[in-house]
Amino acid sequence: MQYRKDKYGNDISALGFGCMRFRRNGPAIDMAEAEKEILAAIEAGVNYFDTAYIYPGSEAALGEILAKNGVREKVKIATKLPHYLIKSREGMEKLFNEQLKRLKTDYVDYYLMHMLTDIATWEKQIKLGVLDFLEEKKRSGAIRQIGFSYHGNSDMFCKLVDAYDWDFCQIQYNYLDEHSQAGRRGLQYAHSKGLPVIIMEPLRGGKLVNRLPQDAVDAFAEHPISRTPAQWAFRWLWNQEDVTCVLSGMNSMEMLRENVQTASDAKIGEMGTEEEAMFQKVVAAINAKLKVGCTGCGYCMPCPKGVDIPGAFAAYNRMASEGKFAGLREHFMCSAARKDSTAASLCIGCGKCESHCPQGISIRQELKNVKKDLEGPVYKTARKVVELLKLY
Repeated sequence: MQYRKDKYGNDISALGFGCMRFRRNGPAIDMAEAEKEILAAIEAGVNYFDTAYIYPGSEAALGEILAKNGVREKVKIATKLPHYLIKSREGMEKLFNEQLKRLKTDYVDYYLMHMLTDIATWEKQIKLGVLDFLEEKKRSGAIRQIGFSYHGNSDMFCKLVDAYDWDFCQIQYNYLDEHSQAGRRGLQYAHSKGLPVIIMEPLRGGKLVNRLPQDAVDAFAEHPISRTPAQWAFRWLWNQEDVTCVLSGMNSMEMLRENVQTASDAKIGEMGTEEEAMFQKVVAAINAKLKVGCTGCGYCMPCPKGVDIPGAFAAYNRMASEGKFAGLREHFMCSAARKDSTAASLCIGCGKCESHCPQGISIRQELKNVKKDLEGPVYKTARKVVELLKLY
């Protein structure tokens, strides 16, 4: 296993174990299988295990397995504060104590504000006392490092990076999202500020393995080195020095073995122009099936009414490639789950964006399509819930 450094010089395994997708027998986690995989991962050198309060049964399963086998000190636990469930400073304390109990530990190595969406969300938590909470826990050693996970555009991500003296951060990033979500720009900005960056969704929940169009599969197959689509996707990430750790929701020994091997072999800067051309073909093949030919360049921004145009199109394209629910989920997280909406429906048709679009996209019409397909009753109801409960 290869290791990269956190902010304080500690080793983090290049491959992290994402604990959201443990194999299940019905609703219950298959504890025997999870234990086997976790212990094999530790034996192979994986030391970063990522879970969260809202992942059903995940914290408790991880805690039980680590305690049972006496391996807590061999690993670094990352879990998350669901700020959207917090109403007070006391609520933070109560929830954190519950997490420690589930994890059967008295400290958390890496603690994240889960799914921060914008500055307003962070400022709300500050008013509730989150700074005092986090800093008291860090002083006592109950939390070793503080970070945040994020879904949204690169502009807001960079603002959040600057909003606090974070120890690390976590973003969605892969070769298809290179210029959407926080994107390469956000990754490089965080790295320039000295923040380790943990990567989630490296395979888009498996879609960059199991749902590739044939032209994309062929582009990988034409390369003189034979590798699976998953191996190529991971190597694309580990090729970049800005990437610290890549999470994988491993739920089979076969998957674990392949990912460990890839993590052990991949090198920073190993890919050249041939691999770059291959990935361009793969992305083009995927994008050929999409709704809008948006590259996420951001020249259309800022919108005078606050529409996140690249984000709206990324969600719309995700709907085309992965289904309605996937597109709706991304659009909600990136546009509605925040104090100031960035929804497509805010567009007033001024056309300013179109004059700057190098792709010549009919942005106003496409935003109407996004509104029609992704901002229906379900989206509107979810937005109302956010507003009424002040979850931002």
